[in-house]
Amino acid sequence: MAQSAIDTQLWDEFHRVVNMSSRELAEWLRTRAAGPRTEALPDQAGPPTGQHVLSILGKRRTDLTDDDVRVIRKVVDRVHAERRDDLAATAGDPAWRHRMMSIGHDPLKPMR
Repeated sequence: MAQSAIDTQLWDEFHRVVNMSSRELAEWLRTRAAGPRTEALPDQAGPPTGQHVLSILGKRRTDLTDDDVRVIRKVVDRVHAERRDDLAATAGDPAWRHRMMSIGHDPLKPMR
């Protein structure tokens, strides 16, 4: 696996905005994918970005690939764009909260 350089600030910010544990995220992705046409492979449930975040949460910083770093930047940028300066716990619209949770950020939980 190719290593990729990631600065400490980006790594720390990713772990701050992704405020769901890997277990919480995995359970959420399985729950969201459940339905009449249940996901055939529950461990692969959810959107690709959510699955990638879950994979990153299980890695050490030194094991990241360039693709991992791209997803980390994408998630950090998206959370900041969606939350703007208001990073206090807030419910917001349920559909919005569910979209955010699918990338590991629960707006109802405090930031780490």
